[in-house]
Amino acid sequence: ATGRLFSGKLRRGTELYVMGTAKKVNRLQQVGIFMGPTRVEVDELVGGNIAAVTGLKDAMVGSTVTTLQEMTPYESLKHYSEPVMTVAVEAKNMKDLPKLVEVLRQVAKEDPTLVITINEETGEHLISGMGELHLEIITGRIKRDKGVEIVTSPPIVVYRETVTQKAGPVEGKSPNRHNRFYLEIEPLADEIVNLIKSGDVSMNQTALERRDALVAAGMDKDEAKNVKNIKGTNMFIDMTKGIQYLNETMELILEGIHEALAGGPLADEPVQNLKIRLVDVKLHEDAIHRGPAQVIPAVRAALKGGMLLAGDSLLEPMQKIQITVPTDQMGAATSQIQGRRGQVFDMQSEGDTMTVIGKAPVAELFGFAGDIRSATEGRAMWSTEFAGFEIVPSGMVKDVVTAIRKRKGLKEQMPTPSDYLA
Repeated sequence: ATGRLFSGKLRRGTELYVMGTAKKVNRLQQVGIFMGPTRVEVDELVGGNIAAVTGLKDAMVGSTVTTLQEMTPYESLKHYSEPVMTVAVEAKNMKDLPKLVEVLRQVAKEDPTLVITINEETGEHLISGMGELHLEIITGRIKRDKGVEIVTSPPIVVYRETVTQKAGPVEGKSPNRHNRFYLEIEPLADEIVNLIKSGDVSMNQTALERRDALVAAGMDKDEAKNVKNIKGTNMFIDMTKGIQYLNETMELILEGIHEALAGGPLADEPVQNLKIRLVDVKLHEDAIHRGPAQVIPAVRAALKGGMLLAGDSLLEPMQKIQITVPTDQMGAATSQIQGRRGQVFDMQSEGDTMTVIGKAPVAELFGFAGDIRSATEGRAMWSTEFAGFEIVPSGMVKDVVTAIRKRKGLKEQMPTPSDYLA
């Protein structure tokens, strides 16, 4: 593990606690510093140095490590990028499965921009990363450095769902028809989405702080003071007044909302940038008739049906591309971006080289590395970075949704509001 030593001294055998890991003791086995690429062992290290140590089993990128049991950790690292591509991995030999699980846990610790999940239905391990090259490097490292033979699936692009207009009130009825929930759904304003992403608005604030920040961003004061939950970049607001039994049912309502946001109605992809307003509720007076089996499906159906009424659409991940080539190869570089549904928005010349800057959808960037090398005779230097999500062109939505639904084993025809609303 490598990190900055802010104060105190480190020596071999020092017992340290990694904040946020149940206060288990980690004992240092070696202490060293880097001299260029070489790690040099030392007896003792004082504050201000970049320490290279072994023995911190529980540490991961961004951890705060200390000799004190009670300490406020340093601010955690925030990563600008989101995973945009996923591959499924499995061990070539079944006997390597326990080792693969351990290796994936280790890889996730080393690289916090990776997200590793298990697909409950197929039992596959899914690795989500920044792009094709990132995932190639990670899977290559698992085979080479960790010595586990793996089989990987073709990469899959990660999409998101969001609404484009306002809908509601939409009625969700419980299976026993005794409970009704009325929701209004609309896109969440960009200013508020940015506040949530930057951490300036969260459920960790006091209600007053949160209300003031939202009102300053242009939100209605009544809505701002009734925010009940923020999940990702989605906001749930309770606009009801004086409804009996609502407080004890609120947890179930939130559970139904979270289930619907985890997989939207179009393609079962995560939902983002949604404002959900609960405007009315009718609840059965008997608690047995308003339990989880009644409330959760009703809220989930109302939200999914409402999203379809509010113009549910797909968002696709985009990447900013920067290609530096000799001036005579500039045409080849721009055509590589434009031929992939991309846009070129800047060109900068420096001496006899040209830098082309543009962006393109991740879905069109499969095989980009090989193609750009061929097109420029191997003389291009290029880099990509995450550039957010953008709406999929309307002419392509149906084909993309059908392909995703087919891959996930869902009904292939496009869903309609009546599939969810009785």
